[in-house]
Amino acid sequence: MTSRRMELLQWFGLFGAFTAWAGQLVLGWGVSEARCGAANFAWNIDFDAWQITLMAIGIPIALLSEWAAIVVFRETRSIEHDDPPPWGRRNFFAAAAIVGNVLFVVAILLGGLGAIYHSPCKAA
Repeated sequence: MTSRRMELLQWFGLFGAFTAWAGQLVLGWGVSEARCGAANFAWNIDFDAWQITLMAIGIPIALLSEWAAIVVFRETRSIEHDDPPPWGRRNFFAAAAIVGNVLFVVAILLGGLGAIYHSPCKAA
């Protein structure tokens, strides 16, 4: 695999799931604010559909990020994390991303389900 492709996979593996989670968190907060505000009377926002959609987009992105981290880790498994850059860095970041991405998948799932099943305001 080319060095450029490995570099792109490394960074997507490291930041892809985080970006999906952050997007779900910010957009979910915005939908929650709109639902609880005066805008809901005019727009009639379907909060549950928005949260399910955000999870349906975020979880596959986070799983693709996990796949990218695993690919990079498998390509660099013969290299130690303290080897010279860029290969040592790739191994280290991939190992960290494998663990972190699982946590972000769970955070996306729990954030969406928590918002659906427990909302501090109810639509009128």
